[in-house]
Parts: sequence; C-alpha cells; structure tokens
Amino acid sequence: MLKLLLVPYQRFSQHTMATLSDMKEVFRRADAVCFDVDSTVIKEEGIDELAKFCGVGDAVTEMTRKAMGGSMSFKTALIERLSIIRCSREQVNKLLTDHPPQLTPGISELVDRLHQRGIKVYLISGGFRCIVEHVATQLNIPLHHVYANRLKFYFNGEYAGFDESQPTAEGGGKGKVISMLKEQNGFENVVMIGDGATDLEACPPANAFIGFGGNVIRPQVKEKSLWYVTSFRELLKELENI
Repeated sequence: MLKLLLVPYQRFSQHTMATLSDMKEVFRRADAVCFDVDSTVIKEEGIDELAKFCGVGDAVTEMTRKAMGGSMSFKTALIERLSIIRCSREQVNKLLTDHPPQLTPGISELVDRLHQRGIKVYLISGGFRCIVEHVATQLNIPLHHVYANRLKFYFNGEYAGFDESQPTAEGGGKGKVISMLKEQNGFENVVMIGDGATDLEACPPANAFIGFGGNVIRPQVKEKSLWYVTSFRELLKELENI
C-alpha cells in the first residue's frame, strides 16, 4: 500500500524553497512582513527627493542608482550622498511639508489586510527615519516598527552627519534587523519585500523575498527573484484567495 507522508508546516528558506507556491504559502502564513520604503512603499527615493530639494539632485541620483544596483557599497554611497546634500533640519521639515512622500498605489490596502490577519508589518529602510516615520503614520504602522537611518543636526539646525551605529547604515543591515526581529519576537516566517539589492540580500535571514517592480524595475533583482510583482494588488489578491 502506498503511504502518503504528510509533512507539518514549518519554516522555509529561500534556498530550499522549490516552487513559487511554497513562497506564496510563506507569505500567507507569515508572522511578519517587512517592507523597504523608497521606490517600494513610496513612489520615489527619499534621498533623491531631498537632494533635488537642496539643489544637488543630479549628482546624488546617479550615486543612488549605483548603490541600489549593488555596484557600490551602501554605506559608502550613503556617506558620499549626504556629504553632497548637507541638508539642514529646516530643509527636511520643509520637504515633508511641501513635497510629502507619495504612497505607492495599493500599499494602504495591503498593509490594512495584513494587520487584519494579525501579521506584523515593519518598515526597514536605508533612508531617513524622519521621512519614514511620516510614511508609517499614514499607514498606521507603529513607529517602533520603523528601522531607518537617523540624521544628526547641530543646535543651530545645520547638518552634523548621521548615526552610523544604526544597522541600516551598513551593508547587510536589513538582514541584521530581520535576524533581531526573529530572535526578539520568536517569528518563524518573515517575508521581505523590496525593489533593490539591499532588500534581496536580506533573504536569508528572511524566509522569503518578494521583488517589487511597481515603481522601478532593477534587472538584477528581477532576475534573482523567485517571486516578482509589479503591483501590490497582486499580493492583496493572494491574501484574499485564502
């Protein structure tokens, strides 16, 4: 007699995952979903928008492209871009007032649905906390679920650098945050969603990576993603099909 072996559901890893259906199962059963922010949750790259606002857009945009493509270390790119921008606290505040980040279509509905299912949502960004917190508030994501870089200013509001102790200031920082979240919360299945090389490299420790191309398609990320989507409504549909 042929016996059917039933394997209980357990954690997956990107490297052992055989099919797209396995990944979709991880997504539906996730303990937590972590989103990149720039060009994923929002339409633009926050650092590029800040650079444009400060009048140095062209130089910084090219460096962002290299960093997101993986041809330059993230920390090197961050240091060099900020040394060009040298934004003041007043400029950051005015940017948020005059040109607030634009949410990507479908993200609000997706985050709401994840919350309804009891799935924790985190924002893990190489961008700046002052901008990412603004986004988190729009999406009803608790601010203690935000991991991003912190700008530093002198008492007079002039640029004083950034907090290099944050994990998101380093290459591989998003993976470090996910490892910490799994350890502190006992999460077994964590999904990372993003558009760039720094998001892709966070899996593992993330159990699954979903590449996002709704705002910009980065070929090297698309090629290496087992699951690649161009609209958050594709992910929402997966949750609604349960």
